[in-house]
Amino acid sequence: MNFDVHTHILRRNALVDLDPVDHRTPCSAFARQLDLQAIPLLRPGYSYSVGIHPWNATRVAPADLRLLRALVAQPQVKAIGECGLDPLRQNPDNADLNIADRASLISLQTDLLHLHFELSELWCKPLLLHIVRTYPEIIGLRRKWKPAQPWIIHGFRGRPQLARQLLADGFYLSFGAKYNPESFALTPPDRRLHETDALSPLQ
Repeated sequence: MNFDVHTHILRRNALVDLDPVDHRTPCSAFARQLDLQAIPLLRPGYSYSVGIHPWNATRVAPADLRLLRALVAQPQVKAIGECGLDPLRQNPDNADLNIADRASLISLQTDLLHLHFELSELWCKPLLLHIVRTYPEIIGLRRKWKPAQPWIIHGFRGRPQLARQLLADGFYLSFGAKYNPESFALTPPDRRLHETDALSPLQ
């Protein structure tokens, strides 16, 4: 059975996605006891990836970033993310900040991505990336930041030409239920990962 590098449901033999923005608590002791607050989110016997999705970039609060830092230090967390760049969607819950300009939104997401990059390097954990129509940008950032840890494109559906370019630049590619068969075939087994991106046990 292939290891599932990205799922949104609790299952074994997988990295369960956890986004601090989506796991806020009203507990008044939250800011004072972050390490204690972080651990109960991680159930024994499961592995996790932890990161703030780019759709949540306009919703991030200081407490979310503190929880992110606390969670990634835990040994059950095996990867950082999903994080990344996506100019096509913002979280509809946000009523205070509306960024319509693509460049401004990408700049905000890039700042958040840089924090995840730093945590990935600090804790020696792979970076799991959500990338939508920003492949030139993410390739440029990898060349600029020169990471030592693996960068994984999650849910890759691109054409062979894009796959070859990403592989040449050192990326790993993770394939879900929908993908380009040619891109899958040309990706070396040691750079090719599997995911379900499941939202329910039926997926």
